[in-house]
Parts: sequence; C-alpha cells; structure tokens
Amino acid sequence: MSTIPPLPEPDRYISFCGIDCDRQAESLMAHLDDCLNRCDSASPWRKYFERKLKQKQAMGHDHLFFIGAQMNVLYEFFEAMDDEKGQSLLWRIEQQCC
Repeated sequence: MSTIPPLPEPDRYISFCGIDCDRQAESLMAHLDDCLNRCDSASPWRKYFERKLKQKQAMGHDHLFFIGAQMNVLYEFFEAMDDEKGQSLLWRIEQQCC
C-alpha cells in the first residue's frame, strides 16, 4: 500500500494557488460584523468601522483590500475585544494573502 505525500503549504511568494484569500476575507468580514453587532451603538469602534465600511462600499473595494488597508486597526480592535479568533483569522490573511 502506498501513501500519498502531503502537499506543501501554499506559499504566496510562489503562487496564490491553493490559498482561498477571498473566502478567508469573507470569513473575517463576517466575524467583524458579528463583533460590531455586539458592541454598544455608541462604541467608538463601531462608529469607526461603520464609517470605513460605507467608504469601502462607495469606492467599490473588495474585502481583501479593506482588510489590508485596515490591518493595524483590525489588530487593535480584536485585541481590545480580547478576540483570539479574530486575531487568528487576521494573522492568517496577513501571512497568506497580503
């Protein structure tokens, strides 16, 4: 019986093949939306992201562009929310897709 060797980890410096950046970005944006819905309506985080998401829509930018442009703020937000899932999703996108 032969065993199939594992595929190598995708490396964005070689190719984006095997890295579903759009799906990862969609997942992060859905997670961000859930987090913002849990924030108080007067939260400065909520107000900031509502403004930035309106700008994103008006300019027609995709999720990955938005995440790249807001990387540091997103890290701060997820850290302030003590949200390990958000930090992990963001880190993976930064490492694999940006």
